[in-house]
Amino acid sequence: MLIAFLCGLIVSVVYRWTYEGPNYSHNFVQSLVLLSMITALVIMVIGNNLARAFGLVGAMSIIRFRTAVKDMQDIVLIFFALASGMAAGVGLRIVSLIGTGFIGLVLIVMSKTGYGAATKEEFLLQFNSEVARESNAFESVLDQYSKRYRLINMQSIGAGNVYEYTFYVTLKRNRDQTRIVEALNEMPEISNVRFYFDE
Repeated sequence: MLIAFLCGLIVSVVYRWTYEGPNYSHNFVQSLVLLSMITALVIMVIGNNLARAFGLVGAMSIIRFRTAVKDMQDIVLIFFALASGMAAGVGLRIVSLIGTGFIGLVLIVMSKTGYGAATKEEFLLQFNSEVARESNAFESVLDQYSKRYRLINMQSIGAGNVYEYTFYVTLKRNRDQTRIVEALNEMPEISNVRFYFDE
């Protein structure tokens, strides 16, 4: 149980260091520690007894998990805690500690180095214009500050000839984010300029 506790603690620390989403939960952190210990206890209770295994499966089936797990990494860490607890429960103390430490280290390194993250920086640019695109009034600004841009949506809004444009834009330099917005705002026919980072 002590080995399972230590492994669960490592898993919970890895979660705290690597989680970057908006739904951080201290209850989930505590649950990871307890999950390892509970799994170890379950494995110790079962042992090599097949009848106990089926009995516990029947008992556990009563439990209904109503909380949806939204983040993929949360699911990975739940299995991580389960595996650590199972290894500790069957008496593989060294395997449990080394496996937990190594997997935890890999998770931390991947999180801190941004492994697998998108490298391109594509932005979403939206604005309203009183002139149609054919006049090219704003395309000179887009040409000046962006490497490439692509129109993804254009719609007429309100009364009169007012259009809302949405572009995917890849800037020449990161510091051009404010410059392109300022340049578009200076144009009298442009209004409501909005600039978003697209993940």
